[in-house]
Amino acid sequence: MVRHETIGKVSGFIDKDTEISGDIRFKDSFRIDGKFKGKILAGNSLIIGETGELDADIEVGHISINGRVKGTLTATELIEIFSQGRVIGKMVTPKLIIEEGAFFQGSCMMELKALESKESKESRENNDNEIVVKSFD
Repeated sequence: MVRHETIGKVSGFIDKDTEISGDIRFKDSFRIDGKFKGKILAGNSLIIGETGELDADIEVGHISINGRVKGTLTATELIEIFSQGRVIGKMVTPKLIIEEGAFFQGSCMMELKALESKESKESRENNDNEIVVKSFD
């Protein structure tokens, strides 16, 4: 399985011996190997390392989890839970990958709105004079 742990430029990092509470906003990628409690908003990708422990509400594009997360996770693109990952809470995402050995307890809603709007935008940009009809049977 391909691991997407090094996506884009890393905007910030919380090391394993650090504990932070509050709100985090970033543009590209952010990695957490320490403890965090609060809200994480915006950004392309969030990487939670094996020593990362989060109690948070998260809204980003792509979430990769190797540590422990408790809360509400909303991804507009993808959530990946690797074999060392532990998630308790609610997930909303158009795509979900759970590796063998991972732990997930809670609910998951496969939200098509984010995926449909992204595909619609790409179709408009690539095919200005074409009409594209997609079926989700």
